[in-house]
Amino acid sequence: MPAGDAPSPVIVVGGGVAGLVVARELVLAGRDVVLLERSDRVGGQIARHSIAGIDLDSGAEAFATRGTDIPRLLTSLGLDGDVVTPSPSPAWVQRANGGAVPLPATSLLGIPGVPLAQDVIDAIGLPAALRAQFDMLMPGLVGSKAATVGELVRRRMGKAVLDGLVAPVARGVHSTDPDELDLDRAAPGLRQALLSAGNLGQAVRSLREKAPAGALVASLRGGMFRLVDALAADLDRFGVRVRTGVEVTAFDAGGVTTASGERIRGEVVLAAPLDVDAPRARVQVATIAVDAPTLAQAPRGTGVLVAPGVSGVQARALTHLTAKWEWLAERTPLHLLRLSYDDGVQVTPELARADAEMLLGTPLPTPSDAAIVSWERTGRRTGPEHAIDGMHRVGEAESGTGLAAVVSYARSTAGAIPPRGTAGEG
Repeated sequence: MPAGDAPSPVIVVGGGVAGLVVARELVLAGRDVVLLERSDRVGGQIARHSIAGIDLDSGAEAFATRGTDIPRLLTSLGLDGDVVTPSPSPAWVQRANGGAVPLPATSLLGIPGVPLAQDVIDAIGLPAALRAQFDMLMPGLVGSKAATVGELVRRRMGKAVLDGLVAPVARGVHSTDPDELDLDRAAPGLRQALLSAGNLGQAVRSLREKAPAGALVASLRGGMFRLVDALAADLDRFGVRVRTGVEVTAFDAGGVTTASGERIRGEVVLAAPLDVDAPRARVQVATIAVDAPTLAQAPRGTGVLVAPGVSGVQARALTHLTAKWEWLAERTPLHLLRLSYDDGVQVTPELARADAEMLLGTPLPTPSDAAIVSWERTGRRTGPEHAIDGMHRVGEAESGTGLAAVVSYARSTAGAIPPRGTAGEG
């Protein structure tokens, strides 16, 4: 670079959480950063909408508490004092053969820590629980090289545990099939715990002892969308040029080209899944507000996960928001219910009400307010490379799903890009 030339900027393509985080890390390291977002807002799957006069998350509403990256980020943004944990009441599972039961108390991703516990027998039946107990007799190496959660559970505990307990969690929480759910991303440490303990049940128990019930996920008082607001405010404060409504149509190691033909030169970080061979899934979410005093006792705890094959219900999960989050219940006498659906389902407020009535086991009135949104989730890509011709990638296609994984990967990637100059937290 000739003397006196300004260093080239870093161009971050995509304004989801991964893009916002990597842009913030880079500007704090002294880099000049430009962020380009195709839509008219930043935040990606973390967004807000208003139901019954209350701002709610329309996308992700919680994060996994594992690791230190999100706590550090929230502290640096001044949000650490607003972290809240959900009610300790369990989620329930709607069984394919009828009836709903609480998710086993000692479980991880639905994998039971005590296969012959009564709550496991209630959920999948005694024969299936006995098959799961066979895990205790297997060598620890069995399934230890499994790539996915589905492969591991099927080999060690059997199909009934997979279909009756693990699949509802994978579908309802991760929006994917357990055979598509990367084991190390979804359950960090479980593989090593299996090898150390010699069986999967003990491995689950050991991990749960380190993260007791109620501590596996958390959120922000007021909604996770506050994270996006805080990140966007920091980017503005630190001088990052954020341009929305700009579509990138071509990119290489020297820069990007937009749909308008503009050429922007600089180093490139792809925070959107452009030209990526990765599975995509469109998720639909219906949130309804109902005046239903019968729900005050939270008859299905914090919500219901739906096993494959349940008849009469099209939703794959229900979250009783006002039972799950105390801060939300303090703001309204109404009950707020959030139901998720696969792509292709014609979602309406009436369908959501009917599904909620079935899953909660009580009659419900016509919703007083409702909203339906959809977004696309990207699974991990299949290609092995991280950098393409000097470009870096971040986002779900690299890290896997989940805010904890996305933030951690974005921060580590930003740390691998050489800094220029100095900057502070301000």
